[in-house]
Amino acid sequence: MKAKEQRAEKRADKRTEKHTEQRSEEQPAHILAGRHAVVEAIKAGRGINRILLADGLRGPSVHELRDLARENGVTVDVVSRAKLDATVPEGVRHQGVLAYVAPVAYVAVEEIIAAARERGEDPLLLLLDSIEDPQNLGALLRTADAAGVHGILLPRRHSVPLTETVARVSAGALEYVPVARIGNIAQTMRALKEQGFWIAGADMAGEEMYDRANLTGALVLVIGSEGRGMSRLTRDLCDFTVRLPMRGKINSLNASAAGAILMYEALRQRTAKVCHG
Repeated sequence: MKAKEQRAEKRADKRTEKHTEQRSEEQPAHILAGRHAVVEAIKAGRGINRILLADGLRGPSVHELRDLARENGVTVDVVSRAKLDATVPEGVRHQGVLAYVAPVAYVAVEEIIAAARERGEDPLLLLLDSIEDPQNLGALLRTADAAGVHGILLPRRHSVPLTETVARVSAGALEYVPVARIGNIAQTMRALKEQGFWIAGADMAGEEMYDRANLTGALVLVIGSEGRGMSRLTRDLCDFTVRLPMRGKINSLNASAAGAILMYEALRQRTAKVCHG
């Protein structure tokens, strides 16, 4: 009987450890607690992924926090105090406010474009539509650095933010590839078109084979999620779509694999263009 109880305890311990590991994978390592700390972080331009606000919290400082978050495009979620208590270590006073802070600061889209042009290069941007897996985002960052992509555009909604998991999987690339958080994907795409960008979307039923499409010049490559791909509106706003040849039984690649092929094809074409000048 005692041996059975010990085995049951071990199984329970393993389940607890697994649950804790999964939760810590999903949760950003950097958490700011307290109204003043979060307000000052927003004012200082820290890369804040999300703010948690206790249900029922009122007062001038809360209004200031909400206004600042709205002005800076930071998502605010209202949650129970029990959730906040469970999120922070015991003894930490959160005052009803928590913020998840990115490992590095986000930048503006305009900064990415300006930096590329200062180097005398046509900007190459990667726009990610509904990429929710931190492993995929980390892998895309790593390839983006290697292939010379100037920056990544990451929507605030329905996308994984920059977390410690993303940073780890990127193998250091997060320190070198600028990431901009964008609000409305459609508005961003239209604004980039007005600046002379062409937008190419990766799609299983794309109009052109990836190696025959023109991926030079000021370009945005759009990668959708593995399951759904790009949203309908995003696809409609692309200037053209490209496909990859699939000869096996599986009809799609994951986002990081498809993105890697397209980024390196863009690099190949740009290198050839410079060489043949």
